[in-house]
Amino acid sequence: MIYELRIYHMNPGKLQNMHNRFESPELDLFKKHGIHVCDMWEDHTGVEKIYYICAFRDLEHREAAWKSFADDPEWQRVSEETQRDGKFVNKVESYFMSRAPYMKPEWPNKL
Repeated sequence: MIYELRIYHMNPGKLQNMHNRFESPELDLFKKHGIHVCDMWEDHTGVEKIYYICAFRDLEHREAAWKSFADDPEWQRVSEETQRDGKFVNKVESYFMSRAPYMKPEWPNKL
């Protein structure tokens, strides 16, 4: 299993637009293409950033899932329609991670 941390640096004033698109229909399209979103956060300090982690079986699964998503005509339509007034994301950072072998997550139920 690999995890991908994605950080979206938003264009000014576009954070809510991105939240709206993730809520419907983007997360459903992720599921359709095998992109499992583990969790998603916004920056607590007010900086317009979104952080989320996706899980994949391996890098090949990750590559195939993102390609399938990008090639989906429904995603292309949604992206074009929602960004007519300007792109939401200025920059994307992506980091690949594997869980440390001794870590057994207990959160969020143990907080």
